[in-house]
Order: sequence, then C-alpha cells, then structure tokens
Amino acid sequence: MSRPAFHSVFADEINQYLDYKTASGFSEKSFSIILKSFDGFCSRRGIDSISFNRSDADAWAEKRGEEATTSHYARVNKVKNFLEYLNLKGYDVYLMHDVFFKATDFQPHIYTDDEIRRYFQAVDTYHSERNRMEEVQLPVLFRLLYCCGTRNNETLGIRKSDVDLENGIIKLIETKNDCERYIVLNDGMKHLMRRYADKTFYLIGDGDYIFLSHTGGRRRGRRIYDIHRMILKHAEIPFLGDGNGPRLHDWRHTFAVHSFKQMVDSGMDMYVALPILSTYLGHKTIYATERYVRLTMSLYPYIEERFSQRFSDIFGKEAAYGQTD
Repeated sequence: MSRPAFHSVFADEINQYLDYKTASGFSEKSFSIILKSFDGFCSRRGIDSISFNRSDADAWAEKRGEEATTSHYARVNKVKNFLEYLNLKGYDVYLMHDVFFKATDFQPHIYTDDEIRRYFQAVDTYHSERNRMEEVQLPVLFRLLYCCGTRNNETLGIRKSDVDLENGIIKLIETKNDCERYIVLNDGMKHLMRRYADKTFYLIGDGDYIFLSHTGGRRRGRRIYDIHRMILKHAEIPFLGDGNGPRLHDWRHTFAVHSFKQMVDSGMDMYVALPILSTYLGHKTIYATERYVRLTMSLYPYIEERFSQRFSDIFGKEAAYGQTD
C-alpha cells in the first residue's frame, strides 16, 4: 500500500511519525488511514500551526453518527498516540484521554443446523446474470466464512499466492489488527478449494485475488453482503434488519461457538481450548474471545456446568473488553 499524501500543517510530522512506527515494527497501514482522516480534519478546521487545543480534541473525539465502537476507539486512540509523539517533541498539543470499549448486550445470530442446510442449498443453486463467475465463487467463499471463521474482508483479500493447495493451508494477510495468520482447511474444504483452483487459477497471476469481480478487480464487501441478503430470502431465513441479522459476520460467530463446543466435547480442557481458538480467530488477547465462550455456555448449559468456575477465574464476572470482533 502506498502512503497517502498529507496536506495539513501536520504533514511533515505525520510522515516522520509513520517512518518511526514502521521502523519500530508496526504496520504503516494501521496508522496511515486514520492519520489521513486526521490530516483532513485539521485542514477543515483551519489549524495553521502545529498545535492542538482542547476544543480541537473534543471535536475529534466526538463519536460520529453510525460510527462503530471499534472504529471510534481506533480513530481516537491512534491520534492520541500521535499527539503524545508531538508532545515529546515539544509541541503545544492537548493530550486526549483513551476511549474504552463498553460491553453490550448484543447477541449475534448462531445459525441452526437446519438454517445452515437451507442457506448453503440456496448458495449452491444461486444464479447471477451480472457475473457468471459468482456461481463458481460463492460456494467456496461462503463456506470459508463458516468452515474457517474468516472475516469477509479477510476472505476477499486472499490472493493466489496465499493458497497452499497441497497442504490445504491459506495465509490471511489483509486482516483486522494486521494480525496475519494461517487457516487450515478440513478435507471437504480442501477438496472444494482444489476444484475451484482447477477451474479458475489458470486464469490469474500469483498476485491476483482468487475472488475477482466482473471487472477483474477485488470484490467489494458490500456486494457480498447484498448477495447474502438474497440468499437469506431464498433460504427462507427471516432477516430482522440491519444490525440485527442474521448478518454475514454471524457465520464467524457460528464457527467460533461450534468450534469451542467441539473442542470441549472432545475432552479438551478450557485452559487449552481457549488460547487455540483465540489464536485461530486472530484475536490479540483471549478477552476478545470471551464473548464466544459466554455464548457457547449459554447455548449449551452442560458446558456451563463444567466450566463456569474456571470461566470466572479467567475473566471474572465482567470482562474488560479491549477488542471486539
């Protein structure tokens, strides 16, 4: 990813800060997008010297309309880090306070066995006049979301060079929090991916995305969401409205719940199962996986009976949310 151009009075300092962060081992992408937004914010406010007062800080920290909590958290806290950098260099800047996550009572939709069957029957019979390749792509793409627990953006970011067909391993690079990781395909997914590769990989280069749009570029997440809505309708799975699901991201939640249940049913101790699941999902800490464990225990009371005390020992009654999914 090329670095965006900055135009505010902070431009030189932003570039130096990005150089410093990348030299320290951080991903430039995780900072540059937010700092580009900050750069535009400062230009619009007419800030003409390297200073940032309380009023500026309050305006930047204000939550925007439908802005997600995770986006608000990243936007405020990463600019706070930049301001701390400026402060150390002697500039007169107001230092903002951290923004913290608050636990919510939102419950993701966990697809039932019957819903899973009907959904993928609708996927496998999907027909598109807009892009005939979708009929080949979608059975693979949607099964990756469910069978491997990948996020939509991660899945759309898979390139041909990321896929190891022989061993059934895919490297995820375009990930949330820049936590690159590997996913392992089960026998069914490995067979499906090889069939998909036989039909499509000879048409693309190693650096190309494996799920291309009809124009030959990276598929847009919004289009996949729109198809998901159509699939729900064909599968006769009621849609409760934006934010209430069943959402596309709920396949990841369903994967996590089923995986945790499968591990503990096989006799694996919670202390062992939890970090495995957390790492596989790409979470930075096990606290981000806590919601899945709670959900699994609420759906399967016998698991709660076995692990409720250990769960309390690890997380306490209320988890400190440092990350959401």
